[in-house]
Amino acid sequence: MTIRRVVPNLRTEAVEENRNFYGLLGFEEVMNLGWISTVASPSSPRDQVSFMTRDLTGPVVPDLSVEVDDVDAVYAVVRESGAEIVHPLQDEEWGVRRFFVRDPDGRVVNVLSHR
Repeated sequence: MTIRRVVPNLRTEAVEENRNFYGLLGFEEVMNLGWISTVASPSSPRDQVSFMTRDLTGPVVPDLSVEVDDVDAVYAVVRESGAEIVHPLQDEEWGVRRFFVRDPDGRVVNVLSHR
């Protein structure tokens, strides 16, 4: 399994204000779906931070997102381990296939692959 990137997800009601603040640090917006905005470093595009008011289809705002090369394989391994699946594996309309799992400390991890 290959990890492509890890992105912290910050729950906020101030998406625009956070986007502007992180812009002061050199980040540029690379995605905005209204309920989530992601900024990235222009010199290192995998360095990203997302700001979320809610998750469109998930039950909670995940603490971080981990993009992998094969989400189905990761899902099988995680299910086999007995870890708590918080949101089932599914295709999302914005072009990802993903699921949420709870880590041992209670954080929710959004595991995804782009389709």
